[in-house]
Amino acid sequence: MPSRIDFGSFQVNFLRSKHDTKGALDIFELVLSPGGKMPVPHYHESWEETVYGLEGVVTYTIAGERCEIPPGGTAFVPRGVVHGFANLSGTVAKCLCVLTPGVLGPEYFEELAAEIATGKPNPAVMAGIMKRYGLIPAA
Repeated sequence: MPSRIDFGSFQVNFLRSKHDTKGALDIFELVLSPGGKMPVPHYHESWEETVYGLEGVVTYTIAGERCEIPPGGTAFVPRGVVHGFANLSGTVAKCLCVLTPGVLGPEYFEELAAEIATGKPNPAVMAGIMKRYGLIPAA
């Protein structure tokens, strides 16, 4: 079931999803190029997110607090808490993201990546995609 979704400055490598875990979890590897980041800070309505550092340093901002996640480091994002991520280092950074329960699936990332790939992503369209999948834009 692995699938790779490319956003240009970052990739999401889905390892397991709600579809093959009976809704228990979604798990994916996030690979960020230097300067790669989540386009819009947001929060989740229906799941928590746990992040485990694999390579380089991924910087999450959680409830306004900066959290650097090196290899072996972790962060936890409760539902309802605004967060975003970025690679502020000069090298590739990787982390493993586990969403519990599994309610998102790869479809959200595929739709968002397709909108970004147009070269002129429409903020209203991006916000609509996010909201449809339970991510609430904070900005």
